[in-house]
Amino acid sequence: MAVYSDPNTAKIDEYFKTPVWVFEKPEWVDKVNKACDKHIKEAYNRDKPKMKEREKEWGKADYKKMGDHGWSYHSGPLQGDPKLKELHDWVGQTAWNFLDFQGFDLKDYTMFFTESWVQEFSKRGGGHHNSHVHWDNHVSAFYYLKCSSKTSIPIFHDPRPGAMMTKLPEKDKKKVTHASNAVHYIPKPGTLIFIPAYIAHEYGIDNGLDEFRFIHFNLQAVRNMVLQGVK
Repeated sequence: MAVYSDPNTAKIDEYFKTPVWVFEKPEWVDKVNKACDKHIKEAYNRDKPKMKEREKEWGKADYKKMGDHGWSYHSGPLQGDPKLKELHDWVGQTAWNFLDFQGFDLKDYTMFFTESWVQEFSKRGGGHHNSHVHWDNHVSAFYYLKCSSKTSIPIFHDPRPGAMMTKLPEKDKKKVTHASNAVHYIPKPGTLIFIPAYIAHEYGIDNGLDEFRFIHFNLQAVRNMVLQGVK
């Protein structure tokens, strides 16, 4: 009996895959950015008291040097903005397609936005988000409006807890393989990414060299009978 097993002779099955869909929609960026300007302005105004508290805590000299370093400005809900209806309609339908592609039976379900907001990292740098998930949702999506190769990046983590419990070192961390425990993307203005909402994700620390703004969407597939009851 041979003691060497050749992987090229094996039948390889792959299960429990995690899909990530990436689109490039630069044609919407200018229109959506313009619609989002007022929402970001409202967020800046809403957070002014917090900046006053920071100035009082740090002292005027330190606040003058650091200002809103590390801050992330979040808008309120965007679902009701008519100027963003086309974007939401497209994202909602694509989220449905995303789940349908994975094999889920959605004939009695409708995609429902639980959240959507635009956020912008401080121009002084330091903006980031620690790893987190959006529980009780099925799809998360991100539309990048202002970014470059110098700004923060989204990082997505392996969602399999069992795999992380027995994690071994990787041969080459520069390559994405079955051994990878995280992947990242360098988005461009117009990049739109869809992930299952159970994936833990984070944003690396931004250096403030370029503006960084994106819209975050969370969606849930809700039974039609539940939505009819709400109406």
